[in-house]
Amino acid sequence: MEYGFTIAAYAVAAVLFILSLGGLSGQESAKRAVWYGIVGMAVAIVATLIGPGQGLAIVSLVLIALGAGVGYQLATKVQMTQMPELVAIMHSLVGLAAVFVGFNADLMINVVAGLYAENGATLGAAGASLPKEVYEGLSSFGQLIAKKTGVEIGILRVELVLGIWIGAVTFTGSVIAYGKLAGKVDSGAKKLPGGHMLNATAALLSLVLVFMYLSGVGSWTLIALTILALFIGYHLIMGIGGADMPVVVSMLNSYSGWAAAAIGFSLGNDLLIVVGALVGSSGAILSYIMCKAMNRSFVSVILGGFGGATGPAAEVEGEQVPIDADGVASALNEADSVVIVPGYGMAVAQAQQAVSELTKKLRDKGKEVRFAIHPVAGRLPDHMNVLLAEAKVPYDIVLEMDEINDDFPDTDVVIVIGSNDIVNPSAQDDPNSPIAGMPVLEVWKSKQVFVSKRGQGAGYSGIENPLFFKENTRMFYGDAKDSVTALLSRID
Repeated sequence: MEYGFTIAAYAVAAVLFILSLGGLSGQESAKRAVWYGIVGMAVAIVATLIGPGQGLAIVSLVLIALGAGVGYQLATKVQMTQMPELVAIMHSLVGLAAVFVGFNADLMINVVAGLYAENGATLGAAGASLPKEVYEGLSSFGQLIAKKTGVEIGILRVELVLGIWIGAVTFTGSVIAYGKLAGKVDSGAKKLPGGHMLNATAALLSLVLVFMYLSGVGSWTLIALTILALFIGYHLIMGIGGADMPVVVSMLNSYSGWAAAAIGFSLGNDLLIVVGALVGSSGAILSYIMCKAMNRSFVSVILGGFGGATGPAAEVEGEQVPIDADGVASALNEADSVVIVPGYGMAVAQAQQAVSELTKKLRDKGKEVRFAIHPVAGRLPDHMNVLLAEAKVPYDIVLEMDEINDDFPDTDVVIVIGSNDIVNPSAQDDPNSPIAGMPVLEVWKSKQVFVSKRGQGAGYSGIENPLFFKENTRMFYGDAKDSVTALLSRID
């Protein structure tokens, strides 16, 4: 009966998670989708706590309360600009959990095997069993292992070793991604001498250690495997530049999903397997879609830029011409069509509300105002869509790159707010650029371009942008929120 309740509850939770994932694909259904996820997680937690194999209920409730408290504090204090690094560091916790579960599973296998040996039997051997009092003294996980056959023990070892390796890669990779996104680690692509050869050697040694562990050499192989996996996660993400960080975040999301699935296999928890597979597959698909939108090879990105440009990038000539708020407002007053291109700079300045007010004011004057969203704008998939939805910008004027790129030649004014790589013509003109071949928003084809930017720096990814030096481009320097707010009183 207990198993029946747990299976039914897990099925309900799995359906709710699927509905949540599906609902997040649309802005209109996203809020409802979040609630599906919340209810699904609540059902899963309750079913786990009262289902078969439950134990240490008080400790579990205390840990859940502590986790909920930390989560509440983060949710109420973390700014939207910090969401990418928050997501990255959360992924690291999933990876670390997979490592701990894997080691715990190996430890429990050794404990149960020792008890069998003390009673003159072999774990997994046909007909072998433990005395009743010994069996009942084991934890629920230990009892689960004690019932397994030799083949099942072998499968469990494969599951735990994969969980440890994927989890360790996810842990250090996510920590480095957090550091880059938070500005605590250099956002440029950095590799140790030997680069890809070091990664390949570490991966090969990991495979050797997996076979050694499965051959019964000893649990020390898991420690060595973990150290190598930690290095691989660190070195892979250090070798990926800032321009690819949105892909990295979704890729680490996929890794954390597979790590959760591995935990589910080790613990015999069907819901963890289902949820891990959902997260892992959706993260991988999203990473692929984003790479395709950037015209980048998925393998190239996850290997830290393997196969990228090798020649020197073209030098940018000319000067950046500044403009003040009066000049930008004058152009907006005369324009019939306006396209706004938001980027991470808008998020940093928290300018989305001011941008929304500017949009409303321009539309009230009968002007056509639309937003152009690049697939990798910001540092998180759909980062800009979330900010604009938060500011109540109408969904129907927020367009993807493919929907609006052909309209730029007929656009009077383009306002670029805190974007660099996604509007960089070097992607088309310079074969040696780090972003060569990446589809970009062709804003330079419009009649006038105003770039809202703090200063003359090259931006987060460190790539210079020739757009800032073109004849039809003017630089609107200053904090994005202050700059856009200054325009509001000048629109007549």
